[in-house]
Amino acid sequence: MSELVTDILTISINGVALGCIYGLIALGFVLIYKATEMVNFAQGDLMMLGAFFAYTFITAFGFDYWIGIIAAIVVMALFGFVLDAVLLRQVIGQPQFAVVMLTIGLGFIFRSSAGVGFGHDPVSFETPFTNKVVTLSENLIIGQENIAIVVGTIALCAVLYVFFRFTRLGIAMQASSQNQLAAYYMGIPVKVVFSLIWAISAGVAVVAGVLVSPLTLIDPDMGFLGIKAFAAAVLGGFGSIPGALIGGIIIGIVEQAAGLWLPAGFGEVSAFVVLLAVLVIRPGGLFAQVGRKKV
Repeated sequence: MSELVTDILTISINGVALGCIYGLIALGFVLIYKATEMVNFAQGDLMMLGAFFAYTFITAFGFDYWIGIIAAIVVMALFGFVLDAVLLRQVIGQPQFAVVMLTIGLGFIFRSSAGVGFGHDPVSFETPFTNKVVTLSENLIIGQENIAIVVGTIALCAVLYVFFRFTRLGIAMQASSQNQLAAYYMGIPVKVVFSLIWAISAGVAVVAGVLVSPLTLIDPDMGFLGIKAFAAAVLGGFGSIPGALIGGIIIGIVEQAAGLWLPAGFGEVSAFVVLLAVLVIRPGGLFAQVGRKKV
């Protein structure tokens, strides 16, 4: 296998894995935006908190890896529900600028709280995939962490699809996102539904944080991945769930390619270069949806 082919395959595999993380965080952006038309700039920091909770349950409390993840998802889902019910619900109907500033402020609070509560030193925990590889050829070796990220993303998306497509609560959430007033008149508790969407978004953030932790380690600043995830959401077409995932994968692959083939530093800005290029050509994003709201 030639060196160029090996590089392309490595970039593709690592890029898809990293892009899945961006896509999962972007999925949290999209879920909240579709339901409430709020942009949650603290989504990356919810991921960071979820990763720290998983670390605490697994290392400090000695939970099994899978039990620790489930416990972290439950805790963060409850946190997301209460956060909306107590605080974020109060700004519904306010100018978007107020909502943006509130969620940005919450991100700073979450990072500061994590630094005080968990410390600023990067930490990690053992996973069933740590230091394990799959050898495809002499020059192409894939870490099982990358495979776990892709498989975990596919599994989570399948669960969410089934939930929103076939359950009464999922259908109620879709109805509420389409027309809040009509959903309310049909007997759907819209406010509770919105809080549940925040809970689901926080749970998705935990999965993203756990999956990415073997690659980036866990520290209060890991929430800044949310900035690139926001770019992925916009790239895919803000409001499109498939677009969020595809946008994340595109950015992940481009970032890996720029990091390998372009001068140092281009990898970090490549996501935003791609975003700007797409917005110039197609301002609504790659999968922009123009449709009528209905119940």
